[in-house]
Order: sequence, then C-alpha cells, then structure tokens
Amino acid sequence: MKVTGFTFVRNAVKFDYPVAEAIRSILPLCDEVVVSVGNSDDGTLELIQSIGSDKIRIFHTTWDDSLKTGGRVLAVETDKAYAHVSEDTTWAFYIQADEVVHEDDYPAIRAAMERYKDDANVEGLLFNYRHFYGSYDYVGDSRTWYNREIRIIRKDPRIHSYRDAQGFRLDGRKLRVKPVQAHIHHYGWVKNPAEQALKLQNAAKIYNGSDVPANDFDYSGIDSLQRFTGKHPVVMWGRIEKKNWQFEYDISRKNFKGVKRKLLYWVEKRFGVRLFDYRNYKLI
Repeated sequence: MKVTGFTFVRNAVKFDYPVAEAIRSILPLCDEVVVSVGNSDDGTLELIQSIGSDKIRIFHTTWDDSLKTGGRVLAVETDKAYAHVSEDTTWAFYIQADEVVHEDDYPAIRAAMERYKDDANVEGLLFNYRHFYGSYDYVGDSRTWYNREIRIIRKDPRIHSYRDAQGFRLDGRKLRVKPVQAHIHHYGWVKNPAEQALKLQNAAKIYNGSDVPANDFDYSGIDSLQRFTGKHPVVMWGRIEKKNWQFEYDISRKNFKGVKRKLLYWVEKRFGVRLFDYRNYKLI
C-alpha cells in the first residue's frame, strides 16, 4: 500500500494559513506528499521548503484568476495537485491549507486504509469534522458547518475535485465511501479579526470577483458554538501559543434565523441525527 498526500496553496503567509502544520500532520501517514505552490508573492514557497522533509515534492502552478464562479479555481488547483500523485499510489490523502489531522487518529486512519485497500468498491474514506471558530477554544455545532467530508481517495484518473474543492466526483457521480473514526480539524475561521477580514476579502475575489472592505471581522454573529474541551494536534501547539487576540462567547446564546433551523438543531442535539443533510458522498 502506497499513500500519497496532496494539497495546494497560494499566499499562505499573507493570509496566515496553517499549511505547514497541515502538511506535517499527514506526513507520518504518507510515503510522499505533493504540494502545488501557486503564484505567490509572500514567501509561501520558502515556508513549504522549511518543513524539511524529503517526502515532499513541490511543483509550481499559476492560478487562472478568471475562474471566479463559485470558487471553481480551487477545484482546478486541487486537480492539478492530484494529477501529480504517483501512478502506483493506492490512497491519495487530500488536505487543505487550513486543515490538520490529530496524531491520536493515526491508528484509525491507517487501519481503514489497510482494511479497504483491496476493495475496489470503496472509492474514498470519509472523515468527521471539527470547525473551530473565533479562537481555538470554540467549535461550531450547527448546520452552518458540514460535519463530514471525503479526504482520502483512490488514485483514479476518473476522479476530479467538485465545485469549490470541498468534495470529489468519479465520472460525475458521488464517490462510494466508508467512514473513518477520525476528525479533520478545520482552522479556517480562527485568526486575528484583522487577518480574517483580509482572508475573506480574498475569498470574495476567488468566488465571485467582488471587492469587500477589509474591516476587522466581527465573530459575534455566529448562530451557535460549543466550547472545545479536547486537545489540539501537537503540530498546532506552537501556533496556538502565539495567538494574539481574545475571543469569548456565551455558548448558551443561540442566534438561529427561523424556527426551522432552531428545530433541526434541537433534533440533532437530542437524537444525534442531522435531518435533511446534504451528503457529498454515498455511504456503503
């Protein structure tokens, strides 16, 4: 079994992406990691090189900034990175620049890859998600956040990134997947409010070409949060220690828009079932 990680990134320093931590978090599970470094002007290439692993293969790409509808350029860049995955790869481990794997989950991930490596019916492995918000102390617990997504796929030329690179398709259909008892820690909404505003300004350009003011981002408008009581991945500890802002939230405060969202939230918390949830995959 050969495992190849793959990711893409551009201007990671400017927008404070934890991409070095993301890559380091999957290195122990991978035989090699492909990193597509886009046309950057902030030292992103040097950041990736500083990881210092001979498992990493870097290649360069130029983003097509005309692909602004729905963040399509993100899927195109994902496909470029995936195309550089070695042909003899069994599993390709996709990680985005603001996602990190916890070392406690390595055994479960390895076991799942081993268990299904010879089962061609299994085209991907499905991970649970923790979406951190505002600070490293809170996670989103509402339907605002997707709760599962595919992050390990087979090496197959028929598989392509879907829409804005959240999931994958094989010849246009959803992938058949098995769940893994492991989490992806998503840190895309954990930044200094000024830096978060800059990141969202850049995202607006990627998704629809619009310009939005880069005022400090107001984290208080979220609908629901829970306090995180677990431990962060070791690779994140240094970044967390350097945190230079404060964010506190009253977790008893719920800010749902409409009775339907409030009811669905209650059902999920009471019975552990997310009704009418969109699934970007087919569980088998």
